[in-house]
Amino acid sequence: MKINRIDHVSINVNDLSEAKAFFLNLGLEVKAEWELDGEQLDRIVGLKDVKTACVGLGMPNGQAWIELVKFYSPSDEIDIQQPFANTLGIRHICFAVEDIEAIVAKLKKKGTEVFSEIQQYEESYKLCYVRGPEGIILELAEKIK
Repeated sequence: MKINRIDHVSINVNDLSEAKAFFLNLGLEVKAEWELDGEQLDRIVGLKDVKTACVGLGMPNGQAWIELVKFYSPSDEIDIQQPFANTLGIRHICFAVEDIEAIVAKLKKKGTEVFSEIQQYEESYKLCYVRGPEGIILELAEKIK
């Protein structure tokens, strides 16, 4: 028995179009789009009367992707929560990038919340945290050559 690779990371969102546009602007591309519902999906996710729309986004040469999911039903009673970098649970997705300064400037111009300035970590990385739509936290990491 072995794990071969990470296939995808799923993110539930309320505004699928806004989240999709954010990740497309970041440089990902749409790999697939689909809608799901029915009894089999209900059994898979452990909920009743599930209806979803999904967008799979990834890098042109990458295998793993981000799956954005909009649950039309049932809806989340709690709604969007704004986690912090130290909130327990899965907290952020890290992207290895080139030219972090240009990416952060582009995101700021689009109104993305940058909640840490670009910092150099030792002699290995430049790092920065940003908050995308619906509280999604991304870490940007540029390896120093």
